[in-house]
Amino acid sequence: MSRRRTLSTKKKLALLVSAATVAGGGAFVMASTSNAAPPPKSAAESTVCQGLATALGNNQRFIDGQRANPDAQSEARIANREAVIAEIKRKQEASGCVVGESAQDSRTAQPAQTASPQAPQRPQAPATGSPGGGVAASGQQVCKGSTVTLSGEAGAPAASSNQFPAGTKLKVTNLDNNKSTTVEVTSVSGSCVLLNDAAFEQVREPGKFLIRRALIEKVG
Repeated sequence: MSRRRTLSTKKKLALLVSAATVAGGGAFVMASTSNAAPPPKSAAESTVCQGLATALGNNQRFIDGQRANPDAQSEARIANREAVIAEIKRKQEASGCVVGESAQDSRTAQPAQTASPQAPQRPQAPATGSPGGGVAASGQQVCKGSTVTLSGEAGAPAASSNQFPAGTKLKVTNLDNNKSTTVEVTSVSGSCVLLNDAAFEQVREPGKFLIRRALIEKVG
């Protein structure tokens, strides 16, 4: 009788240990799930992600245009923009965005006649230039309604554009903070104006990669 009781006690202990192990495993699974990293944000969920997605889309569109109509410098331009796209993807990852998400801003493409010298003058926003480039000179408003983002290119403050030739001077004012910068167009892009990293830093709001309310003026 005593042996049967002893075996019965051992079986009970084994069952209790097994149950505790299962319960502990379940708790581990729940803890692992609760500590999982949040999913990356899309452009629709974050202004930062939208700005980066727009910049990525503009650079991809520029590359597509170069491949569709190549010239002697196309390969060099494409290589440069591919490096820019790689940098934008790194920024997407660092900002918790969907890496590689691309978006086109439908408001960037404006009729060419908006840049006509005969276009009426528009009231100008206060020009409280940022450190490094804002000027008080007013010019002719162009690309009305366009948003502005960055190209991801390095170098001195500059811009790229699909409407204005190299050498054109454009003043970009961020109406959300009244910071402005005047830059020279140095290359072609898929938008009215894309600012390189240095120029964008002069007018950006902290943590944002998109200027929704921008005043763009041709000043030279």
